[in-house]
Amino acid sequence: MQELLQVADAVAREKSIDREIVIVAMEEAIQKAGRSKYGYDHDIRATIDRKTGEIELFRYREVVEAFNPEMPELEAKQILLKPAKKIKSDVQLGEFIVDKLPPLDFGRIAAQTAKQVIFQKVRDAERDRQFEEYKDRTGEIVSGVVKRVEYGNVTVDLGRSEGYLRRQDALPREHFKNGDRVRAYIYDVRREPRGPQIFLSRVHPDFLAKLFRQEVPEIYDGVIEIKAVARDPGSRAKIAVISRDGGIDPVGACVGMRGSRVQAVVGELQGEKIDIIPWTNDVATFVVNALAPAEVTKVVLDEDSHRLDVVVPDEQLSLAIGRRGQNVRLATQLSGWNIDIMTEAEETERRQNEFKTRSALFIAGLDVDEVIAHLLVVEGFTSIEDVVETSVDELARIQGFDSDVAAELKNRAASYLDAKRAEFDKKCKELGISPDLANIRGLSQEMILQLAEKGIKTLNDLGDLAGDELRELVGESALTESQANSIIMAARASWFPEEANQAASG
Repeated sequence: MQELLQVADAVAREKSIDREIVIVAMEEAIQKAGRSKYGYDHDIRATIDRKTGEIELFRYREVVEAFNPEMPELEAKQILLKPAKKIKSDVQLGEFIVDKLPPLDFGRIAAQTAKQVIFQKVRDAERDRQFEEYKDRTGEIVSGVVKRVEYGNVTVDLGRSEGYLRRQDALPREHFKNGDRVRAYIYDVRREPRGPQIFLSRVHPDFLAKLFRQEVPEIYDGVIEIKAVARDPGSRAKIAVISRDGGIDPVGACVGMRGSRVQAVVGELQGEKIDIIPWTNDVATFVVNALAPAEVTKVVLDEDSHRLDVVVPDEQLSLAIGRRGQNVRLATQLSGWNIDIMTEAEETERRQNEFKTRSALFIAGLDVDEVIAHLLVVEGFTSIEDVVETSVDELARIQGFDSDVAAELKNRAASYLDAKRAEFDKKCKELGISPDLANIRGLSQEMILQLAEKGIKTLNDLGDLAGDELRELVGESALTESQANSIIMAARASWFPEEANQAASG
C-alpha cells in the first residue's frame, strides 16, 4: 500500500499543496466508492494509515431508542439499543456501533468515481492555495506568458496560476499572441466558483507608478515619492514627484542619464509619452507646471468650489487644452482641481461682464449711482451681504467715502435684505415651503424657490435627491459636486435624530 502514499506525495509536490489534503481526498474517494457498493444510505468511512498506506473501511451506526417513521432513510445509519447491546454490552444511546468491512475491491465504476473525487478535491485545494498566494499581492507587477487570447481578452500563465487581462485593461492598439511575454499590474483578486480570478491591468495609473519604482532606485528607496499619476493609456501620462532630499532633483532622477529610465517605462507602455512634473503644495504653481508645455499668464483660485481659472495667451490656448482636451484633462486628474482654460481676451471680457453685473446689483439694491457702485466693486465687494457685514469704519476708509456715506450704505443694504427676506418668506408660504428647508446652509433663496417650483418643498424631498440631481435642478454652475453632496447630507441628518441634534448645535 506504500504506492498510495507515493502517489499522494507526487500529487502534493506537483500541485504545491499539503500532502494531508491529498490523503483526505483519497479517503473521501474510497468512502464514496464504498457507499456505491454497500448502499448510499449507509454511513461508510475510510481511513488510510499515514505510515503504511493501509486502507480500512468501516460502517458506522448510531444507537437509538426507536426509528423515526418520518425519516426512514436514516434507518441504515441507525441501530436500536437492544440489538446494539448484543454487540457491545455497555453501549449507550447516541454512541456508534462500528463494523469493520472487508477490503474494497475497486470495480471500474467505483475506481472512476474515486478518481473524480480525488481530482475535484485536489483542484479545490489548488484553487485555495492560489487564492491565498495572490490575495495579498494586489498592487504588484507580475510577469507571465500569454496562454490564450479570446476576443481580445488575454489569459496569462503566471507560473502556478493564471491571470486575466481583459480587453479594456490592455493598452489601445496592443495585440498579443500565444507565447508573448507580458508584464501587468494586479488590481484585483477574487474568489469565484470557477477558482480564484486574478485580474491584471496595463492601463491602471499605479502600473505606471510601479514601473518607475522598478526603474528608479531613488523611488524604491523612498528618497523620491510619487505623489500623483494621471494617464490617457497608450497616449500620454503625467506623473508628479517630490524629493525628500534637497540635493536630489526628482525630475532628473526619473528621467535618468540621457533619458534612459523614462525611456524604459515608455518602451513598456508602447510609446506612451510621459511628462514628469515636480510636486508642490502651492496649487497654482503645481497646475502651471502640470499644464506644461503651455505657458500660463495668470491663475485664479476659488477654494470654495475647488476650481482654478487659468489664463493663457491666445496662441497658447490649443496647446494648453491639448488634443481632444487631453492636456487639461490630465492636469485636472493630477491636481484634483477643476481647471478652466481661457485666453487673455476671454478673461478680460469675463471680468468686464462681472464688473457690470456687480455694479448693476449695487445700483439697483442700494439705489446709488454708478460711481459708488464701481468703487464697491473695485474694493472687492461681490454682494449686498458683504456691505452689511462690513463695519462703518472699514467702509469709510474707501476713497471718496466718509462715515455718513458708509452708515447710509449699511442702512440701505440692511433695508434691502430685510425687504428681500420678507418677500422670500411670503413666497415660501404661498408655495408651501417647509421652514426647515430654508435653514439649510448652502442653499440660497433663489435656489430654494427654484426647487419649490419643481416640487422640492421639504427636507425629506431634498434628502431623497442625489447630488447630481440637485445640481441639475438649480443649475450645475450654482453648486459644485461636493457642495451639493454636503447639502443633501445636511437634509438627511433629520432622518437620524442624533445627527440632526449635532447639526443644530454645530
